[in-house]
Amino acid sequence: MSELSSLDNAQPLLVAEGLAKNYGRLAACRDVSFALYPGEVLAIVGESGSGKSTLLQLLSAQLAPSAGHVAYRMRDGVLRDLAELGEAERRFLFRTDWGFVHQDPAQGLRMGVSAGANVGERLMAVGWNHYGRIRDIASTWLERVEIDVGRIDDAPKTYSGGMRQRLQIARNLVTEPRLVFMDEPTGGLDVSVQARLLDLMRNLVSELGLAAIVVTHDLAVARLLSHRVMVMKGGRVIETGLTDQVLDDPREPYTQLLVSSILPP
Repeated sequence: MSELSSLDNAQPLLVAEGLAKNYGRLAACRDVSFALYPGEVLAIVGESGSGKSTLLQLLSAQLAPSAGHVAYRMRDGVLRDLAELGEAERRFLFRTDWGFVHQDPAQGLRMGVSAGANVGERLMAVGWNHYGRIRDIASTWLERVEIDVGRIDDAPKTYSGGMRQRLQIARNLVTEPRLVFMDEPTGGLDVSVQARLLDLMRNLVSELGLAAIVVTHDLAVARLLSHRVMVMKGGRVIETGLTDQVLDDPREPYTQLLVSSILPP
């Protein structure tokens, strides 16, 4: 994806400053600082154990940092420290402004209820209460993620892996969030299914003007989806820049190695 020209004049949507997470003597994440802007897609890349998934959990307030902080710009324009939000406020963010796409769709879906209910539940969580309208919107979103509307009453446990991931995307995007976190969204899928899913995600992110933070070991995913890349090694960000710039002309030897090889999952 190309650089967003509108980013220069925008206020940041999310700001991380000096983020760190320690487990005893193990530093899983060390001194990470950056700003994410509205409509920007940032890819966090690196090998297994580099700290990228820990960073994603810190940014999405699922882990408390050992040092540093994360601030998010609310719809009223105020930048709020996530650590100062109450549990109810954080839950509300996840129902409205945020989405989280897991590598394993079973973590982001209720596998025993229908596909329509999975999408509709998020609408009900923000106050929708008209069954017919909820079902209509759920049907529309199934179509948008290329799922046969005739499967709306089927449970996700009857879906293929690719269909489950597309349903998880619909469930997350139905409330029109401003920021979506994605943790290895194409991991474990066949190559042909990955390509279809990536094309869908790229189109939806662009169409809806979403900001997104994507954790991936797959540089092809980073190239296709992101405007900017951060490369992690040993819990630190060792290189960052525009996606094409970093992947086509990496500065750090470690990044050069990643670009010239296929990363293990």
